[in-house]
Amino acid sequence: MATVVAIITSMVAANATQSITAPNAAFISYNLAAGANSAAITPVTNKSVLVMGCCTTAGGVGQVSLLHISGGNMTWVGLESYNGSPATTTGGYSGGVGTHIVYIDYYHQVDIQVASVDTILVHNGSAGTRAGNVTLVW
Repeated sequence: MATVVAIITSMVAANATQSITAPNAAFISYNLAAGANSAAITPVTNKSVLVMGCCTTAGGVGQVSLLHISGGNMTWVGLESYNGSPATTTGGYSGGVGTHIVYIDYYHQVDIQVASVDTILVHNGSAGTRAGNVTLVW
């Protein structure tokens, strides 16, 4: 019996392959006046992208896993920034300009939105200047 287990284990191990690559990342800082938008950000296409954002002036952090289909739509799922109430999830599928993706500040006034079918942006909906950063990892 032990010989059979060893042979099966060897066959499985011989067929298993693993490829480890260093991740790619993009880091974008923002400093936005009230009501302003950042420049458009283009996520890589046809790969899952971890999009993390934070607001360093009002506190808060949010993140989503996002898929960008070139010329199509964005689809995402993740966690909104904590704002004192129970943590909430976010998810969607859209190419519509201005569609909310994720809040990245404590007050839920700074968010990442769909900018076009191929881009996203940071929008400051607060009455004051807000700064922070967004990191994309793929």
